[in-house]
Amino acid sequence: MSSQLDRVLIFDTTLRDGEQSPGATMNVAEKLAVAKQLARLNVDIIEAGFPFASPGDFEAVQTIAGEVGTPNGPTICGLARATKGDIEAAARAVAPAAKGRIHTFIATSDIHMQYKLKKSRAEVLAIAEEMVGYAKSFTGDVEFSPEDAGRSDPEFLYEVLERAIAAGATTLNIPDTVGYLTPSEFGDLIRGIKANVPSIDQAIISVHGHNDLGLAVANFLEAVKAGARQLECTINGIGERAGNAALEELVMALHVRRQYYNPFFGLPPESEAPLTNIHTQEIYKASRLVSNMTGMLVQPNKAIVGANAFAHESGIHQDGVLKNRLTYEIMDAQLIGLNDNQIVLGKHSGRNAFRTRLSELGHELGDQELNKAFLRFKEVADKKKEISDRDLEAIVNDEALQVAEHFKLELVQVSCGSNAQPTATVTIRMPDGEEITDASIGTGPVDAIYQAINRVVDIENDLIEYSVQSVTAGIDAMGEVTIRVRNGARIYSGHAANTDIIVASAHAYVNALNRLYTALQAGVSIHPQRDKVPAGTGV
Repeated sequence: MSSQLDRVLIFDTTLRDGEQSPGATMNVAEKLAVAKQLARLNVDIIEAGFPFASPGDFEAVQTIAGEVGTPNGPTICGLARATKGDIEAAARAVAPAAKGRIHTFIATSDIHMQYKLKKSRAEVLAIAEEMVGYAKSFTGDVEFSPEDAGRSDPEFLYEVLERAIAAGATTLNIPDTVGYLTPSEFGDLIRGIKANVPSIDQAIISVHGHNDLGLAVANFLEAVKAGARQLECTINGIGERAGNAALEELVMALHVRRQYYNPFFGLPPESEAPLTNIHTQEIYKASRLVSNMTGMLVQPNKAIVGANAFAHESGIHQDGVLKNRLTYEIMDAQLIGLNDNQIVLGKHSGRNAFRTRLSELGHELGDQELNKAFLRFKEVADKKKEISDRDLEAIVNDEALQVAEHFKLELVQVSCGSNAQPTATVTIRMPDGEEITDASIGTGPVDAIYQAINRVVDIENDLIEYSVQSVTAGIDAMGEVTIRVRNGARIYSGHAANTDIIVASAHAYVNALNRLYTALQAGVSIHPQRDKVPAGTGV
């Protein structure tokens, strides 16, 4: 089956592995917004989460399955360790989807089996076979992953995969869990599987890999040449440690270099048939949405979606591009949905025009969300003459898709100057409705604000990152503030946008504290790779 596909299936794990990035945790509404954009992007499979991890993760997967997993929509997948409890939770969570998948895994490398699982090869073989069969009793679409396949003994790996296929797995995912392999090694691994697993044609070969050595995308492209036909990736490459293979880089590499890759699909080099089903014009929107939702900024020199990806400063390059764009550009920025349409609305624009433009940008808001965003738009429009698409996105992400407001910033006021001690006064509405005002001094205006907020909101945390970016050019530009705070071993992000970066800084910090408070109330979810299996959940 894997060698017969004439295209690559895109399996997006932004909402599962991507969300495991420190500080990237999203709530149900945010996950649903990302899932809807992934559907517009036309990914084949969305791994919506790890349902057994927490009630919140279960709710998110179930909600996405019901609202995004339509008959014409993507397959909705839930991750499950090779235990009955995990598999049952995944089955219930994806049940509302027209096309649901259970993705179960167990480690197969000697180092993982000895130190993490404390199980023998024979035990792992038996568990893999039994749990794939158990997952198959819930759905016909079962994916199996031998975790840390890249460091597993090949002969043992072949045996595990053969057992998984016999038990009913229809997709076999080969993970480079620790980002250890090089491209030639990854290609050889896939070729070895195709040559040594007798029933491999009954399953699609998938690949999953991390970017610890900066080789994830190159590894995947080599795996495609060797016969892999599903790629597990994330928007902006977010994920554990150094991240995952980036969806936008893989898709555009296969698009721009079709002539090179076509023969590996049995197609003539000149074929114009797309090698993925991705609607590339939705890539930039997806990148911006995920960046705003997770608080993980995209570095300017990031391939495909970075701010500098289509910029030219060198005089020689500028001259060439002006004469013919192909001299220094191998793809059109409009191909990923990046256009030059900056001025779209003004302060006299009405609600219908506002809703229509947001819809064109990929934002479908309910009436309550639209009202909040429209009021904020009017507020910004009174301060700015020109409202750009980037401004609109910042408004929507700041107003309509925020976390629960346990603490609400009602007032922030700052006094500072070259010969003055920075002083801030804040008023916070507490969860019980009481408003508390307090003041503090600091080394600067933002520090004074945060010190004042800490006097009111007594939640232990350490500020580990603070960044400000201009949404657009100009002295009246909105500023986006992203911060990250640590509580114990967990990191939480906060994001806000405002024409006043001092106000944005205050809101971003309160946003992060609200995320932290929500997590403390709900309890910390378990980690699919590292946490122990709770008692009573099966093998």
